[in-house]
Amino acid sequence: MGMERRGCIDRLYWMVNQKWEEPLNKARPFSIAKRVVWEAYKRVKANQGAAGVDGESIAEFERDLTNNLYKLWNRMSSGSYFPPPVRTVEIPKSDGGKRALGIPTVTDRVAQMVVKMYLEPLVEPHFHQDSYGYRPGRSAIQAVGVARQRCWRIDWVLDLDIKGFFDNLDHALLMRAVRKHTDCRWIILYIARWLTAPAQLPDGTLVAREQGTPQGGVISPLLANLFLHYAFDVWMQRYYPSIPFERYADDIIVHCKSERQALWVKTAVVRRLAQCKLELHPEKTKIVYCKDVERTDDYPKESFDFLGFEFRPRGAKSRLGSYFVSFLPAVSKKATKSIRSVIRGWRLHRLSDKCLLDLSRMFNPIIRGWINYYGSFYKSALYPLFDQLDGSLKKWAMRKYKRLRGRQRRAGYWLSRIRSQQPSLFSHWQLASHLVAGR
Repeated sequence: MGMERRGCIDRLYWMVNQKWEEPLNKARPFSIAKRVVWEAYKRVKANQGAAGVDGESIAEFERDLTNNLYKLWNRMSSGSYFPPPVRTVEIPKSDGGKRALGIPTVTDRVAQMVVKMYLEPLVEPHFHQDSYGYRPGRSAIQAVGVARQRCWRIDWVLDLDIKGFFDNLDHALLMRAVRKHTDCRWIILYIARWLTAPAQLPDGTLVAREQGTPQGGVISPLLANLFLHYAFDVWMQRYYPSIPFERYADDIIVHCKSERQALWVKTAVVRRLAQCKLELHPEKTKIVYCKDVERTDDYPKESFDFLGFEFRPRGAKSRLGSYFVSFLPAVSKKATKSIRSVIRGWRLHRLSDKCLLDLSRMFNPIIRGWINYYGSFYKSALYPLFDQLDGSLKKWAMRKYKRLRGRQRRAGYWLSRIRSQQPSLFSHWQLASHLVAGR
């Protein structure tokens, strides 16, 4: 079986490394390089993901990898590829509602990645410097860092929330933006087909889609960026070049010099989005005063959330050791609530069959992810979360070791001793020296 699989991979390498400069014919009117299909598959595999409507996982797709990729290439090259329905799943939102995610099949994800690999180099150079979402070399942390710097210099923020952006994106306007950057017939053809591919609800019902692009699709973030590039970025640059902003997909922060200017820009944005068949969320869109030690006026709204961080007045320490108030980002209440829920879901006290080393190997990758992201700004906001984690470790110790059962203080001393002896065992133990496991 191993030799057979190895031969399959070897044939695939042989296939993709040949020169596919075949003359176009009626069977294959579109020129798509097989090596791009292979590279697209590797990227999809690296991202993993759930199965689509056909129930086929990546592992199952790989069982006949050569044939699956060849069939996909052949169908895309001939123009006969039609995307299957997108499996819809609902996930809870922080406000109590639900967000619909669309999960394409593995084959469809590879096909979307092929188009993305051709289209992205064409549109990427045109994107605005303050657009950070789903772009090569750009990140959410960069967007938060720039927003922090601008909040120090500029007094007011207009926090924009587009109501149901991914669900209400207009297909005709999007296709106009696509055609502005490419006249490649097969790219235009397949994007149009993906936009209108039906959604399959959990009960199996198929729903036609006349607007929007499913969140969860490989091509969707690029299309969303392209749409908002013209709907917002280019418009702002043309009519309000002196007003800075940060945009991560449909999360947008605009910096204004006064409340009056913020109201003026908000009114203009409402009109602009209406032209693009979108609207602002009336409750989530707000004007915020960036209050700090030099800005002493009071205002009803003095905080906003952006990419998992809450910006608000916070205590800070200068290089000379003096304390003052600054407008700073830190892990948001919503993100904190989510992290606490994850820690509780681990049910560490029930893993008494594991040792501490096992637990560190299981959970350190997640803990490091939290620290690397949310610890980028105002690390001390993470301390209470890791107090909770250490509390869970104490409960684990009291359940695992008879001598610690019912003795919380002794369990705390025991964990504190382990921490001093092996400070690198858990990632959060290296974050703050003031945390005491026994408290």
